[in-house]
Amino acid sequence: MKINRRLVLLVTAPLTVAVAFSVLALAPATNQALQADRLTSMVEAADGASELANRLQRERAAATALISEQGDAEAFRLRTNATDKSIAGFRSRTKGLSSVPGSAQGALDRIERFIEEMPGLRAQVRSGSSTVSALAFGYRIVIADLNSYRDGIAQADGVDADIADRIRAAAALSEAAEHTAQQQVTVMRAQAAGGFTTASQRTFDAGRMGYTESTGVMFDLGPGEWRTWLERTLSGAKALEARRLEDEIGRTGTGKDLTVSPAEWQKAANDRQELLRSVEKRVDAAVLAQVSDARTTLIWTAGAEVALVVLTLVGVVVVAIRLGRVMIRRLRDLRNAAHEVAHSGLPAVMNELSQPGALRGATPEEVARRTGDPVRTTGEDEIGEVGEAFNAVHHEAVRLAAQQAHVHEQLAETLVGVARRGARLTAVMVSELDTVQRDEADPVRMKTLFALDHLAIRMERNTNNLLVLGGYGNARVRSADVGCSTVIVAAAQQIERFDRVSLGAIESGIGVTARAVHDVAHILAELLDNATRYSPPDKQVGVAAWRLWDRAVVQIVDEGVGMTAERRAVHNAALLEPQAGIGDVRSMGLHVVARLAARHGIVVELRDSSGPGTIAEVTLPAKVLALDMEEARTPPPGALGNDVGYETPRPITPPGPGGHRQQPAGANARPGRDSAPTGTGAGLVGAGVPVGGDRETPPGHAGPRDGGPDGGTPGRGHGTTPAPHPVHDEPVSRVAGVSSSGLPVRQRRAPQQWPAAGKREGAEKRPGTGAPRPSPRRRDSRQVSDVLAAYAQGINRSTNHRGRSAPDDNTERTEK
Repeated sequence: MKINRRLVLLVTAPLTVAVAFSVLALAPATNQALQADRLTSMVEAADGASELANRLQRERAAATALISEQGDAEAFRLRTNATDKSIAGFRSRTKGLSSVPGSAQGALDRIERFIEEMPGLRAQVRSGSSTVSALAFGYRIVIADLNSYRDGIAQADGVDADIADRIRAAAALSEAAEHTAQQQVTVMRAQAAGGFTTASQRTFDAGRMGYTESTGVMFDLGPGEWRTWLERTLSGAKALEARRLEDEIGRTGTGKDLTVSPAEWQKAANDRQELLRSVEKRVDAAVLAQVSDARTTLIWTAGAEVALVVLTLVGVVVVAIRLGRVMIRRLRDLRNAAHEVAHSGLPAVMNELSQPGALRGATPEEVARRTGDPVRTTGEDEIGEVGEAFNAVHHEAVRLAAQQAHVHEQLAETLVGVARRGARLTAVMVSELDTVQRDEADPVRMKTLFALDHLAIRMERNTNNLLVLGGYGNARVRSADVGCSTVIVAAAQQIERFDRVSLGAIESGIGVTARAVHDVAHILAELLDNATRYSPPDKQVGVAAWRLWDRAVVQIVDEGVGMTAERRAVHNAALLEPQAGIGDVRSMGLHVVARLAARHGIVVELRDSSGPGTIAEVTLPAKVLALDMEEARTPPPGALGNDVGYETPRPITPPGPGGHRQQPAGANARPGRDSAPTGTGAGLVGAGVPVGGDRETPPGHAGPRDGGPDGGTPGRGHGTTPAPHPVHDEPVSRVAGVSSSGLPVRQRRAPQQWPAAGKREGAEKRPGTGAPRPSPRRRDSRQVSDVLAAYAQGINRSTNHRGRSAPDDNTERTEK
């Protein structure tokens, strides 16, 4: 789960609790506001009930007048129409009421039933079939229910005590008005009957007492101003006239005619009812205003509390979001910086430090400071401390990498120093071997010298490996391009089992540029050495080369057991991306091949063979090739000729006069090491012994010990080093004939090509001496045969287990 979701959950939990408690805290205020709203609606309905009660009282008086023949039907019709309008208004106000108290709800139900029965009652009034007592009782019941509703709403939940008292006071005023209305009907009945009966007299007196009690309740429960309103209203002439008539009627005894006429009484009673109705309206309006004000106050209070809670929650959410976004942004910046450092920044720094000379004289601490701080999200909080800690880790990682690079540079310099010293020592050993070989005629000692000569070749290749790993190349560059077959043979001469290398189809005209000759030969030597070491000893390793558009491909095929696809992929990756460090000593040749190939854009790839073994394919790019090159000779497939290599052990010429070997012209050029042949080679016989052929240094060829495949040291092998073909129209044969033993007889050179006068024939100057060397003595064919046999035995001795020296560092085994 991501950090933003975690923060959302972290903020949601307390917010949920806060909202829950806020709802609980707001519930009372909200409930009070709702109750106040319901009470307001009920008070508005009570106002309608008061209006309906007044209309029913008027209708009752008109109905009583109609039945007692004191009024007409038109007046009754007008009163019924006014009552119907009040009924419609009352129903509209009570339609949406909810949570009405039980007593008030019962009164509403009874009122509704009476309203439904009113058409029948009115029909009885119009027909005159109803009595005044029954009529008065019916209207009195419904008016009592209307007043009971007004008194019942004071019992609603949440009603303030003061408001409840005022509601009861208003209901008491309505009851007082009902008592006066009943008084009016009682007097009208008495006038129609010719005077009061005992029952009607009591009813009249009860009305007067009920009025007094009801107004007393209003005065007790209502505010003082209501009493003032009532007293001022009833202090007028109309009210006093009604009171006077009421007193006069009350003084009339039972069974006596009333002195007050019906019209006079009805007018005075109606005027008093109008005055009481005006006070009742003011009281109902005051109650409604007070209830509405309380409702408004409670609604505003609840709204303010809700708004405060909502604003608080919104503020908390906004603050949490802002702080969370800042925290998430800083964490993301820290994450992005860490990813950038881990996947691009630090690997790039490590790759830069792995290159030779990356430090450029700077200390590891300076390199670490130079890289800077990858994380800029710092501060005094925990996230900033993590950023600072990450910067410290990055600084320490770069410092350790720089320190390791410094150690690698020191190790590389040490290896290069050791390699150069080894190269100088090998050069001294080779020079001494050359000196001894020139004067040696004993086949046994010659065999040992040839073995040492071949061992020196391998030592030089091993020295060159150290130079390559140390970041250096060959110290010398050839002056002319070399044919591909010659480079292949030169590479074969640098390995231990060169006799197992078999040349296949070598397309003519493919040459290698002078600057790349030594490196290409070194690459092929490492691959050939690997192929011969890890393939059966009785099997040949084939080499073929051909053109492919602007490139050339050299394939080395062995018949070993091969390797798995996974291991081959690992080796190919290592060959494609050379390791910057020194590398594993066990796979030193692999790293050497990778570095040399990367230096010239050469592609080396190990491929699976259709049969047993592995194919090493070397693709030479156009910049390495010298195409359409004319080679003097190309050895036949399957043979390594002694006239196409870099060098071969110096051929043994027949002994000259005095028993010494004859020295060919150009002896200082080290035939077989530095010169390119012009004669015809006879191939390798047995273990690679050259059987004849004359050699000379062509014009423009490198001087003594120049041009070996090892850079910095002369190349040594079992062939000769070709150079560009001598500028002649036809090659001049140096073979004069064949001796009785089957060996070629060399044609003697022209006198002007021998050393100058004053020196013995064939003599050369030794370094540091001025005395010429005596001319080589002549040998017969048996001596020559013995020397050649000693050469072959020396070569075999350098490759067998008893006389073999420590194995070279070579490429890692490709067949598994």
